[in-house]
Amino acid sequence: MDKNIKTKKEKKIVVIGGGTGVFAVLTGLKEYPFHLSAIVTTADDGGSSGRLREEFGILPPGDIRRALVALSSSSPILSKLFNYRFENGSGLKGHAFGNLFLTAMERITGDFNRAIREVSNILFIKGEVIPVTLDDARLIAQLENNILIVGETNIDVPKHDGNLAIRKIFLNPPAKANSEAVKAIQKADAIIIGPGDLYTSIIPNFLAKGIPEAIKKSKAKKIYFCNIMTKFGETNNFSAKDFLAVLEKYLDKGVIDYFIINTKKPSKFYLDKYKKEKSELVKFNRKELLALKKPKVIFFDLLRKGPLLRHDPKKIAEIIVKIIF
Repeated sequence: MDKNIKTKKEKKIVVIGGGTGVFAVLTGLKEYPFHLSAIVTTADDGGSSGRLREEFGILPPGDIRRALVALSSSSPILSKLFNYRFENGSGLKGHAFGNLFLTAMERITGDFNRAIREVSNILFIKGEVIPVTLDDARLIAQLENNILIVGETNIDVPKHDGNLAIRKIFLNPPAKANSEAVKAIQKADAIIIGPGDLYTSIIPNFLAKGIPEAIKKSKAKKIYFCNIMTKFGETNNFSAKDFLAVLEKYLDKGVIDYFIINTKKPSKFYLDKYKKEKSELVKFNRKELLALKKPKVIFFDLLRKGPLLRHDPKKIAEIIVKIIF
């Protein structure tokens, strides 16, 4: 579809999630004449983000940085600079430059929202990046045996028995939504959810009080992209319908309008590589899904070419544009 689409009113698109999933959606959509708002989870507590969170008491900057780079219109070298990760140096090893930059900007401005706006200006981003909450809270998962797993990184990379299913997740202490995130949702023409790790990148956004309510009240078209692969410790043996069921547990049934599922099967070579990580292709029953009254299920080849089984940004944008128009 023509990327130079002209409408009487600029379409406002809100993208909700975290990690590489949001990066893919934003990268594809920024080529179109939309106003983009990325609402990003602040649950991360591992790696560079976790260390900065502990040492400086700021919100984790990692997912914020990825979204800023995805929307950046600056020179490629500046984007590379923000993603540059130090490989050595006492105290620096493992840190991404952009994470340190955001931390420094927060120290200078005294406000995380303002720090993001200032960095947005430096990177000439198209749109806005909004942390889902400004409250400092830890992500906690309750497993099927009632054991509690504290911290996003411990859920993401399980040190416990990853075969145990997650019963529910919650924030401690409870957090309220960033008012800027709520405003963006209220003004949206379309809300894109996912793809991304279900329990550590997507659902945490709906744990901030005010976000689910705003989404349910919104008249925007709500589109959910299902993951291509399962993730050990989070979505073991999940079918596409299982992903939808968990999402609806936190948003309620009937909220999602469109459910997008990948149909392209990767080669055995790649599937075998992922099998070593106990990750499998997400299966689906086409007849069963098409029988749903809501959401409308769309089957589409979303696979990107390359060694990692990820969504193709251009294909994501293509299907979103078709739905919106």
